[in-house]
Amino acid sequence: MLKRFILPSLIALFLTGCTGEDWRTTDISEIMPPLDFKLVNEDGKTVTEEDYETEGKATLLFFGYTHCPDVCPTTLARLAKVTNSLDKDLRDKLQVLFVSVDPARDTPQSMATYTSAFGPEFIGMVGDKSELEDVTNRYRIAYSYDEPDKDGNYTVTHTSAVLAFDSQGNPAFMLLQSDPDVALKGDLTRLIEKGQG
Repeated sequence: MLKRFILPSLIALFLTGCTGEDWRTTDISEIMPPLDFKLVNEDGKTVTEEDYETEGKATLLFFGYTHCPDVCPTTLARLAKVTNSLDKDLRDKLQVLFVSVDPARDTPQSMATYTSAFGPEFIGMVGDKSELEDVTNRYRIAYSYDEPDKDGNYTVTHTSAVLAFDSQGNPAFMLLQSDPDVALKGDLTRLIEKGQG
């Protein structure tokens, strides 16, 4: 079943978040739940958020798929660029979880191959329909499948926002395509340093 959300209402909800943290991007600390999921990682192992919180790393969460022609590679390349501009000690305290919204085509192996192009901080995740529904509903991620062409190929329309969580899995900020790289770098630096105490 295709998922369709009223995107203007979703964006309005995001933008009404508390700005107490004074992020340069959009504060989601009061409107998003903590990091919580059950998915399969690139090694084919079932994992939860607890497997990644023990690393003491800040987390960027992005939803997409490996056959994506534009938004996904562009967004991941942008995240890689900003991540690589951080000092190594900060970069070592960051992970990017890339969750597939295309379970029919994406596998742990294909996700591993795809994310390897962006850096060791990038980790692919897949899930069955139920697991995907759980995590996308939790974070209000919209996605829908377009009609396949004569060869069976199709695209997936999906939310392009990137969600950021601190080292304890608490929601922090949301990156939109319109946000400048300097804002993301500043917020990431602050988020990671905050987690280091």
